[in-house]
Amino acid sequence: MKKIVIAIDGHSSTGKSTLAKELAKALGYIYVDSGSMYRAITLNGIKSGFTVNNKFNHLDFIKSIDDIKLDFKVGLDGSTSLFLNNMKLTSEIRSMEVSNLVSKVATIPEIRKFLVKKQRFIGVNKGIVMDGRDIGTVVFPKAELKIFMTASSKTRAYRRLSELSKVNSSVSFGDVYENINSRDYNDSNRKDSPLMMASDAKKLDNTNLSKSEQFELVMSWVKRIIN
Repeated sequence: MKKIVIAIDGHSSTGKSTLAKELAKALGYIYVDSGSMYRAITLNGIKSGFTVNNKFNHLDFIKSIDDIKLDFKVGLDGSTSLFLNNMKLTSEIRSMEVSNLVSKVATIPEIRKFLVKKQRFIGVNKGIVMDGRDIGTVVFPKAELKIFMTASSKTRAYRRLSELSKVNSSVSFGDVYENINSRDYNDSNRKDSPLMMASDAKKLDNTNLSKSEQFELVMSWVKRIIN
């Protein structure tokens, strides 16, 4: 059975990482969350004092690239963990503070170039599932399977709120809904690698799909390619 690259793109909170993890586990592939890499850069900027009231100096972030050590480590079970300067990252990269800035940080060309190079290196031997915003269009334009995920804004906001409420009970639906729409706009309108569906990608709208229905559908696409 041949190994392939599965590129999953789409809007925020569409369940890209959940699906990607399930596929990677079922296929024995490596899973890489490219969005967490941008979140790690953003978190590093926040901790370094580059941000004030959700604003930041682009030059501070650009200068920090040379001093950042960003690594994915693969566990015995095939799961991956992201390390920033030798520290394992957990839920802190999912905070609202990071979420409010990450789309803007991702517009910085130098940072995108830095991370795309790392992402391509990880997938050089295939057998990988990577999710993000520009995986099928920029990082792996020749990926054997490209999926573009979407869902209604309200559905995505409720999903995100459920995730955030586990670590911050004070977050409101209104705040999350506004953040979702703001990120959609920033992701789709940035000049460098804007979020868009690749011409050869399969569109997956999971507004009304259960996780099991979604998984079975995508696995049927995978099997047609690898068998």
